[in-house]
Amino acid sequence: MIVDLNLQSKKIIIVGGGSEAQKRINSLLKQECAIIIIADSVNSHITKLAKTKKIKIIKQKVADTKFISKLKPYLIITTTNDRKINQKIINDAKKKGIIAYSSDNPEDSDFSNPAIIDFENIIQIAIFTGGKSPVMSKKIKEKSEKVLKKIITKEDIAQIKIQKIVRGVAKEIISTQDQRRECLHSIMSDNEVDQLIKDGQVKKAEKRAIAILRNWK
Repeated sequence: MIVDLNLQSKKIIIVGGGSEAQKRINSLLKQECAIIIIADSVNSHITKLAKTKKIKIIKQKVADTKFISKLKPYLIITTTNDRKINQKIINDAKKKGIIAYSSDNPEDSDFSNPAIIDFENIIQIAIFTGGKSPVMSKKIKEKSEKVLKKIITKEDIAQIKIQKIVRGVAKEIISTQDQRRECLHSIMSDNEVDQLIKDGQVKKAEKRAIAILRNWK
């Protein structure tokens, strides 16, 4: 089963401070979560991120897993070169009911790390091989991305943004889920909204969408 975790405001620990840790940090920065790095040394990119207050670094040698009980994270990602400590972190995290992932051992991790095709942080398409071949995930991603960029347009992105706005208003003024779904579908199918988006008049498209919503019966 493929799921998208809601990590907003959650505490995430990444153990390690090298290129693999950097890659995991970059994938989490858009999630608006609290990222803590635990490592005895970190690379220059991670250091720069810490200076901008986007992440927090705890500099220490990771020889045990006492930090898990102390910090109580929602999720732990371990990226060290020490396979034994990575495994210990995974095992101890699982005992405490904490979601865990190890870059060198996806088979024992709680989830697989997919190759992500991202469109403006609005649409994310994940390529999974179930942890069996990260290299093939990346290769398939590169092949798929070229095709999908021709299919998914800026108009699609704009429509999603408008749908997000009107969904919030719809919850306040339309009582049932079925009616809200019908209303949102009518906005998505509205020719005037569609044309305004194509003409680059997104604000007018939003106003049109809100008008349809407020006049909904």
